[in-house]
Amino acid sequence: MSEIQSSKRYDLEERTQRFAAEVRQFVKKLPKSVGNVEDGKQVVRSSGSVGANYIEANEALSKKDFAMRIKICRKEAKETRYWLELLDTADESSLELQRSKLVGESTELMNIFAAILRKCTVKD
Repeated sequence: MSEIQSSKRYDLEERTQRFAAEVRQFVKKLPKSVGNVEDGKQVVRSSGSVGANYIEANEALSKKDFAMRIKICRKEAKETRYWLELLDTADESSLELQRSKLVGESTELMNIFAAILRKCTVKD
């Protein structure tokens, strides 16, 4: 693996970890309602799962295993976006802005994982 590829890999590991941490900070600020508590648990789990599965992908035993882990990363990023959109911000503008940024990041991560998947499934 070249130094550039290795650097990109760890940049994405750090990025997914930062994303999960930002989701956790966002959830802490939300109004405490039954829906937010339950949906908050889901979004915390799925956001952390994005990075955890990416780390697993980087330790994959085969190309097939790698591709499966990347598919899971994409799925978890998509699920995170879903839960973020369900959370109730009580129309507080700062929370709406933070949610919008997190939804945007989850979409970007989905696109990144889709691109990785396309590249790793292309026949040489």
